[in-house]
Amino acid sequence: MTLRPMMRNDRASAMLGMVVEHDAPGESRVSMTVRDDMLNGFAITHGGLVFTLADTAFAIACNEDERVTVAGGADITFLKSTTAGQTLTATAARRARSGRTGLYDIRVTDETGDLVAEVRGRSITTDRRPPAMPPVPSTSSGTSTAAGTSAATESHAHERNAALSTTEVSR
Repeated sequence: MTLRPMMRNDRASAMLGMVVEHDAPGESRVSMTVRDDMLNGFAITHGGLVFTLADTAFAIACNEDERVTVAGGADITFLKSTTAGQTLTATAARRARSGRTGLYDIRVTDETGDLVAEVRGRSITTDRRPPAMPPVPSTSSGTSTAAGTSAATESHAHERNAALSTTEVSR
């Protein structure tokens, strides 16, 4: 599958190891394996990362042409917790599109098909064009990650995140 420029340049999704499984106008499917560094203080997947997966699927589904479409808002309902080693899949589908706005439903499931979260996203199409950014280097292993990161890049990101997680942050 050929990734659109938006996803070829998406460094956040690449850092999280997201894989685009399906990309068609108004729909998408993206998966992510939960790592230890994605867990919160209760040893369950951080809700923000569940939302990030859903948001990536939403972004792919609503960016159907050369115009930049962004989220105007989204609501999430968490239904089941997950933990390291599980694979989450977000499936997005357009429900309505009129003028510059759209409405999308995103379902996040685990590897057994159980529902983890549901998201309702609202999109706004802008007059902007995607920025000219150099794509993230592609992998030679043939893995179809969101931005084609290499194993070395993923390892570096994991090491960086591990170092960050040991840093004490004061509020």
